[in-house]
Amino acid sequence: MRPKIITGTSIGAIFGACYAAGLSPKTIRAVTQDALGARFDMLRQLFAARSDPVSKLLNLLPVRGSLLKAEALLDLVLPDRVPHDFADLEIPLKIVATDFYAQRPVIFDKGPLRRAIAASMSLPALFSPVMIDDRAHMDGGMTNPLPFDLIEECDITIAIDVTGTVRAGEPSTPPSAFNALIASSQIFQHTIIQEKLRVKRPDIYIDVGVNQFLALEFHKVTQIMQAAEPAKAAFKAELSKLLGQCGTASRDIGAIKR
Repeated sequence: MRPKIITGTSIGAIFGACYAAGLSPKTIRAVTQDALGARFDMLRQLFAARSDPVSKLLNLLPVRGSLLKAEALLDLVLPDRVPHDFADLEIPLKIVATDFYAQRPVIFDKGPLRRAIAASMSLPALFSPVMIDDRAHMDGGMTNPLPFDLIEECDITIAIDVTGTVRAGEPSTPPSAFNALIASSQIFQHTIIQEKLRVKRPDIYIDVGVNQFLALEFHKVTQIMQAAEPAKAAFKAELSKLLGQCGTASRDIGAIKR
């Protein structure tokens, strides 16, 4: 059984593209551990530095420059099997980015795939905006961090939420500038999702429960996967229950990933 359609924002666009390209979960897991563990060792050291990470990194760049180009990062992350065009995917995929000046979400489902993924994951201040059709596009999480509402043609809609919330800490201790910058994005994305869930809920909603990790702690990929094991078990249980209620395992399924 596989989804009839997938939608994704930011990191969900990356993994959604891998699955839509026909990669097995086992392969995606192996690629993720390799890419985020070994290839980003230099970035891991920079982000883990005891000195202020933001100042240290931005000092390497011209004034008003951004930290990274998302397209270059994707060249390291995406396996070769992920095509360069939406038309070559095995499963239909919708990717959400944000038109910065129009202040609205933009849905990509055709044309250059990697450019759309880069736009969807371009966090403000950390990544340069991605220019598409002479428009500046940035992180889709600013407008639709969990786009399950884009799926209407399926019997069962599944939403996997990995946005998390602010890492637990001592309330009387102010967060560092870096943690405040990153966590602020998680705060408003979490708020958007909660409001969306009040209006409409997917058939299955899974909060992966990775609140102990910040958005850029990708080097902790092994620990993140271990922390997500309970959510995986909960998803399997809910899906089995729902399919049992439906009386069939041949339902069309729409999957959405943050």
